[in-house]
Amino acid sequence: MNLKDILAIAGYPGLFKFVSQAKNGIVVESLIDKKRMPAYASAKVSALEDIAIFTETAEAPLGDIFSKIYEKESGGLAPDAKSSPEILLAYFTDILPDFDRKRVYASDIKKVFNWYNILHGLDLLNLPEEVKTDGDVAVTTSENEELEATAENPKPKTAKKPAAKPKK
Repeated sequence: MNLKDILAIAGYPGLFKFVSQAKNGIVVESLIDKKRMPAYASAKVSALEDIAIFTETAEAPLGDIFSKIYEKESGGLAPDAKSSPEILLAYFTDILPDFDRKRVYASDIKKVFNWYNILHGLDLLNLPEEVKTDGDVAVTTSENEELEATAENPKPKTAKKPAAKPKK
């Protein structure tokens, strides 16, 4: 699952995945307890791919922050979101030293760690395992595997059918 498929809804704990379109909103399913519920058009729904953390110079996408946590923890869990704010702040400063301390609150940092741990527990973190260089282009291992799979099983070529002649 991609971060664009995972949703956060303001006012609701946890993360959700899109299920279907409804008349006046969408239907989402909780990743934690698998319960479905409507998210109305008035709800503030954000895809995790669209969320970023303010830094002093620009914005850091949430996926990059998840990658940094994954690297620091060697694929393990992040600190518990219920840890003291001082511990979470120190850990977050270690991961993203130039985050904007005026616009990023302790509650935001807790959400990042909570979301990371939820996605890690469900094995939904699609982080590249290793980056290899293939000539001038950097290719991740997942892309290499995909390229190898398509090279082994090329798509069969189908003969084109001639266009039907119009009747006179």
